Amino acid sequence: MKKQTPYIIHSISEQHRILGLPGPVHPLVSVFDFDEMDHAHADTSKEMLVMDMYCISLKRNVAGKVRYGQGFCDFDEGIMFCTAPGQVTSNISEDHRPSGCCVVFHPDFIRRHPLGQRMQEYGFFDYAVNEALHLSEQEESLVLSVMKMLRDEIGGRIDAYSENVTIAHLELLLSYGQRFYGRQFLTRKPVTSDVLVRLEKLLSDYFASDRPISEGLPTVSYLAGELNFSDSYLSDLLKNLTGQNTQQHIHRFVIERAKALLTQTQLTVSEIGFRLGFEFPQSFSRLFKSKTNATPLNYRRSLS
Repeated sequence: MKKQTPYIIHSISEQHRILGLPGPVHPLVSVFDFDEMDHAHADTSKEMLVMDMYCISLKRNVAGKVRYGQGFCDFDEGIMFCTAPGQVTSNISEDHRPSGCCVVFHPDFIRRHPLGQRMQEYGFFDYAVNEALHLSEQEESLVLSVMKMLRDEIGGRIDAYSENVTIAHLELLLSYGQRFYGRQFLTRKPVTSDVLVRLEKLLSDYFASDRPISEGLPTVSYLAGELNFSDSYLSDLLKNLTGQNTQQHIHRFVIERAKALLTQTQLTVSEIGFRLGFEFPQSFSRLFKSKTNATPLNYRRSLS
């Protein structure tokens, strides 16, 4: 079967056309309800889409699945998920008629504002759909109220304050996303705490093998893949559970393993660094000193 090439949507107006929506009232920001889509005029021939825009969707009461990247996600209950420019999603089909609301904004709209420089802080744009945010009724009501304010703002009369007020609404929506994901991490703690056990075993097995010598240090992507998470979701999950992201957990494990080798073996510092996955001994020494305030050699001497 021939692999389908995703269709790239470059503008808000093009997205509205494909979804069977009326023309947008603003060229760079759009807020619409899913039940406003005219399926008779929607372009359903393009099954996979890539948007050059940010998208925040609140969907509920949907029987069916939505593609995201290489996977699918069920939408049997109300959830919110976010996609960044360049991510692959599925088009809306005849048998997939969600209810809810969607906010779309082009990167050009925020590029000149501080928000444009801070978008990397909102890691949930890189989460997979199966890591979407499950909202309580109160949270859903808050999100919808902000979306309504945003819609009213871009649909109103433009004045000197319009752009700043619109961006303020976007920032509020993103801040709610951060808060509610933090709540989700905490309420699922009994389940997600198991991730720590699995992570420690993964790291232990990795460093007990010859893989550090042949492949170097384990990467965030490797660990996330083994644990069935996206890179960003795993790091944010660990940050909420322990205060440290995935990379910091890797470094912590490496330092503890290095301390054991420094005190329990006669291996040189270079040999230890090589065994732990460092191509150059200077890189190992630099990391060790940054975490312990001592060089590997001085640490060994202090315990002898």
